[in-house]
Amino acid sequence: MSGHSKWHSIKHKKGAADQARGKLFAVLIRQIEMAARTGGGDPETNATLRTMIQKARDNSVPVDTIKRAVRRGTGEEEGVIYEAINYEGYAPHGVAVYVQCLSDNRNRTGAEIKNVFSKNGGSFAEPGAVAWQFERKGIVLVAKSAIGEDDLMLLAADAGAEDVGDAGDNWHITTPPTELHAVRSAIEAEGIAVVSSDLTMEPTTSVELADESAARSVLRLIDALEDHDDVEAVYANFDIPEHVLDAVSA
Repeated sequence: MSGHSKWHSIKHKKGAADQARGKLFAVLIRQIEMAARTGGGDPETNATLRTMIQKARDNSVPVDTIKRAVRRGTGEEEGVIYEAINYEGYAPHGVAVYVQCLSDNRNRTGAEIKNVFSKNGGSFAEPGAVAWQFERKGIVLVAKSAIGEDDLMLLAADAGAEDVGDAGDNWHITTPPTELHAVRSAIEAEGIAVVSSDLTMEPTTSVELADESAARSVLRLIDALEDHDDVEAVYANFDIPEHVLDAVSA
């Protein structure tokens, strides 16, 4: 479990996730549109669209809003054409950063993301410079109060999961991207509620940020990137010890 993921759990508990709900809805809607545009509007045959719709439902996006986003993606309704763009770079202390954007203006977004890196002590990198340090995975979160680790491990493994780990109040289940829907469905078929499920980029190696100053400098860049309107997700390969994380989140 990366420190980045633990940091997001803390931010959610502190209410920061709710404060950003307006942006979250916009990102989810753009993700649905992009998935429908590239793979078609039927979630039964478009696994990415199915995942994005489920993610939107998990975050209380209205059903009508989801349907309109799908129609815009398939061209049944007019809408802005978004392009998926990935940017790579380094945060302070050699931390690799992978940024996923959806933009209607590639030149503007590229210049602005580069500026965010520069203003926050990071450096912009060429495509491929850090991408090799991440693997695409599916992630399912289940409340610990809903099921024990051993029982969940057996259930998830039978459905195609790779691992079950500790994520605070939740169990963190890692799956191949193609098995995300199957694992979630198997868990829900047993009457167990899923907190969330999503596709992510998991780091293959990590950089430990062992002191408060280093952690703050990296998190400052991550937060600045996440605040950008065109950014849909930011991934980084840092790990922060619990006592340092407690200090920076106090």
